[in-house]
Amino acid sequence: MQLLHTIEEPAAPPQRFALWELGFRPFYLAGSAFAALSILLWMLQLTGVLEGAYLAGPVWHAHEMLFGFALAVIVGFLFTAGRNWTNQPTPSGRALAALVVLWLAARVLALTPFGVLAAIANVAFPLAAAIGLARPFIRARNRRNYFFLGLLVLLAVASGCVHLAQLGLIAAPAWAGLQLGLDVVLFIVAVMGGRVIPMFTNSGVRGAGAMRHGIVENAALGSVLVLLVADLAGIKGGLLVAVAAVAGVAHAARWLLWRPWRTAGVPLVWVLHLAYGWVPVHLGLRALAELGLVAASAATHALTVGAIGGLIIGMVTRTARGHTARPLRADGFDVACYALVLLAGVVRVGVPLLWPAVSLAALEASALLWSAGFGLYAIRYWPVLTRARLDGKPG
Repeated sequence: MQLLHTIEEPAAPPQRFALWELGFRPFYLAGSAFAALSILLWMLQLTGVLEGAYLAGPVWHAHEMLFGFALAVIVGFLFTAGRNWTNQPTPSGRALAALVVLWLAARVLALTPFGVLAAIANVAFPLAAAIGLARPFIRARNRRNYFFLGLLVLLAVASGCVHLAQLGLIAAPAWAGLQLGLDVVLFIVAVMGGRVIPMFTNSGVRGAGAMRHGIVENAALGSVLVLLVADLAGIKGGLLVAVAAVAGVAHAARWLLWRPWRTAGVPLVWVLHLAYGWVPVHLGLRALAELGLVAASAATHALTVGAIGGLIIGMVTRTARGHTARPLRADGFDVACYALVLLAGVVRVGVPLLWPAVSLAALEASALLWSAGFGLYAIRYWPVLTRARLDGKPG
């Protein structure tokens, strides 16, 4: 079994301030800190301490977890991966700092009465990120990844729908925009999970034998796109149940082909498998929720806390290590973060399903676990994300 290590530093590590050198640095740090802080802000709203917010209560919580926390990490990851995919520079320095300021302004404005300004900032951020990513993609003619630009635009549309509904400018409920955003992020999870999890498994676990099968891959990705279209079209009932069920089976088959049981001794890998395992759970719960057998919130939190939260905490540790020239080994702090976030998903989804009488206590416990996991990451990785690479290279 892989031993746990602390983050290794050389005798005299580079001290140059490097926060603005590559996208993962500020967005991983800001996203994780916001993930921990936002739960406290939500509690302050619910208890009436924080009043006058343009977005409030469950709408604020859902919007900020999706378009605040998750989107920040996605943008940081895409800027970093985009540089590797294209061998072209992605936003850094002042341009990167300006994007972070725009993201932060959107978070602050959502808590003020200035709804129009909040809407503008929240729609502008993913559009600005798409522009920042489009330049290296176009220069390198990296057509394979052009679809990420479309997904960022779709996230801008989804956020815009939430704000237009909140401002009373469209008749659709705010949840329609949130559902579109969830479907888009689910597709991003499916694409990136399929690319990196088998690769990391085979490179990190000797003899793992993680496999990809063309038919299963097409079914997994295609079914999520069909689900997205069905949600856009407002399809309900048996047809939606069938789409979600087929998608759940496809993703379960995909996950099993990756041989997750062979990763038990390597935390940096098993965290990704455990997190992705929530994807078929989410899809199965969506089908059951449409049949009225479980609460819709169970399906939503299986995706947001279990899959998205779990994959993010796994990826932000691994990629932060890799892109700062640190060993690709999880230390005790990393494993603690994994355990806290993954347990938050189990408590938030599993306890209310099995023991409804303690649902409120489960929600509170899950919130504390989530905040602790991402708060620990932000504190532990602050020096990693703000200092130059250990090998002295740029990035």
